[in-house]
Amino acid sequence: KSMQPLNLSRISKIILSNRLIWGLILITAYACSTPETESTTAITELPTNEKYTVMIGGVEVGYMNIVRAGDTLFTDYDYKNNGRGPSIKDTIVLDAKGYPIKWDIKGTATFGNNLEEHFKLENGTATWTDATGTSSATVTKPSVYVNQFGSPYANFIQARVLLNSVEMSAPALPAGRLELDELGTLKVGADSTEVGLKTYAISGASINPTYFILDNNQQFFAMITPRYIVVRTGYESEEKNLRLLSEKYAAKRFESMQARFAHKYENGTRISNVRIFDPTTLSLTPLSSVLVKDGKISSIDGPSVVNKGETVIEGGKGVLLPGLYDMHGHMGDQQALFNVLAGVTSVRDMGNDNQVLDSLIQKIESGVLAGPRITRLGFIEGKSPFSANNGILVSSEAEAIAAVEKYASTGNFYGVKLYNSMNGDWAPAIAKRAHELGLFVCGHVPAFSNANAMLRAGYDEMTHINQVVLGWVLAPDEDTRTLLRLTALKRLPEVDLNSAKVQETLDLMIKNGAAMDPTLSIHEALLLSRNGETRLGVQDYIDHMPPNEQRNAKMAMASIENEADDKAYRGAYDKIVETLKLMKKRGITIIPGTDMGGAFYVHRELELYKQLGYTNAELLKLGSFDMARYLGFEDRGTIAPGMLADFFLIPENPIEDLKAIKTISMVSRGGVIYYPSEIYPEFGIKPFVKKPEVK
Repeated sequence: KSMQPLNLSRISKIILSNRLIWGLILITAYACSTPETESTTAITELPTNEKYTVMIGGVEVGYMNIVRAGDTLFTDYDYKNNGRGPSIKDTIVLDAKGYPIKWDIKGTATFGNNLEEHFKLENGTATWTDATGTSSATVTKPSVYVNQFGSPYANFIQARVLLNSVEMSAPALPAGRLELDELGTLKVGADSTEVGLKTYAISGASINPTYFILDNNQQFFAMITPRYIVVRTGYESEEKNLRLLSEKYAAKRFESMQARFAHKYENGTRISNVRIFDPTTLSLTPLSSVLVKDGKISSIDGPSVVNKGETVIEGGKGVLLPGLYDMHGHMGDQQALFNVLAGVTSVRDMGNDNQVLDSLIQKIESGVLAGPRITRLGFIEGKSPFSANNGILVSSEAEAIAAVEKYASTGNFYGVKLYNSMNGDWAPAIAKRAHELGLFVCGHVPAFSNANAMLRAGYDEMTHINQVVLGWVLAPDEDTRTLLRLTALKRLPEVDLNSAKVQETLDLMIKNGAAMDPTLSIHEALLLSRNGETRLGVQDYIDHMPPNEQRNAKMAMASIENEADDKAYRGAYDKIVETLKLMKKRGITIIPGTDMGGAFYVHRELELYKQLGYTNAELLKLGSFDMARYLGFEDRGTIAPGMLADFFLIPENPIEDLKAIKTISMVSRGGVIYYPSEIYPEFGIKPFVKKPEVK
């Protein structure tokens, strides 16, 4: 499968990928004539009919079909994983040189938001309408329009423009610039089916790189990520190799960044002139200095103590905080780095591709990649048309128990997480065996069951607040493997929290000592985001993000059809907050996790808990010290001699204003020092604060 050497200097420009794969890019025409240095490809060279298969984790979950009639392309793109996924149709009219001059797109996004986008180029003016409203621009030179929606076939249209442009680069609309990089060559298939391929990456307008593949005839073959691919029908057997190829490209980029930006100072690192947050007293110490050696905190001394040979990081009278936890993560290269830069030095992974996570953890622990300390839960899902294709899928109680035993035998998992398609009747036996093997048990509520049944079965923790409250509004035969687990929340405002059914659930949680992992930040995004309005959870930092990230932050996640829906979803969020306040009041442990990649969302998750009655200092303790002890770790969660050197530096006092934790100038992860201001520009992100002085 010989690959050409990777062009790391170019790859280092590629923007980081996130989980929202439907935010793809389409290319538009430009009004002026094509420069003489460029060439074009005739429309007739495009296939008239092409079929592709969408695969996630090795499982076929959907399709993408392309039909060309004359100068018009019709794409039909649909997939479903975990009971949800996009369904999109777009129509693109091409001019004689193959550039789009009209483009219409309709469909639904992953969580049900209705999508409608239109583009038109006429008389030198480009006009587009998307979730944020209507905009236009005068086009005076070759430009690339970055859309919000669309099928992965957009990558092919994109490539046709950039391959024939000067230096494979072009200005982007609404802002920014796109670049195309050729990464390598390979062959797939055998004998008469063997196809020569080239891999490419497109970057520049957002923090989403796109890796894709063209065949030797420059026709679209595949779009690839470490978990999700769209591949030409007939080549599904290549899925694993293509996913691993994407993982290799991403890893090379992050390995390069680790080599350039991870600072390992010899003879000790001292952070001087800082106040330290003490979670045991909920207060700041007087000005001090912290000495780090061999990955641990060696001593805490006076603010200006310095020994010969030490590297000194000037704290500037800022505040040093213990590293935070994201207790609901699903780690990849991207999330690993961004969590560390946000001061999140530990993550509980709630379910993943086990092989991929094995590799990631090994690379983090060996220092090849930046990343948090990862505590793993073994994901167990039932087989169904709605399965989340992750972890271990089972079709019987015996297989589920065998999965528990397999996870326990590795010694790498502290517990198991059950999911939606699991048969709820199997839960008691699964929990019993897990507890016998010393494993923690948590998870979603299986379809056609409820939280009370899972608590009686032996859950140690409930995952997602909606999984709990849905038991108060659903009929026994309603199927939560679908988007109903979101849309049914519209019924929640009518629930009386003093009712017997609510109190029964809370009583069971208290009796069993079960905790609550509410993931409130994702519920805020799901229930309160609206098209055209910047989401509440990102308002404090979104202006630091690349242009397309700012644009996509104004897109709703759920489908809000009318005023009644708007009122119901807002009421559901308010009822969720009331429920969590009641849980806290009754002594139920609240676990801060995001299910949104962590990083900036960890800050928001903690901030949202102020509504529940926590003080700022209590939240800092909850997000660090309390979670370390909850998971059984005694060597982290506080800044003291002998503890792991996991902490971060901010300029202002977070006890007075919790938002201060969003402005991080330095992070230590096991004594390896990272300066976010050095790394964020690699992703088109404007730094929040300056790098501290280093001597």
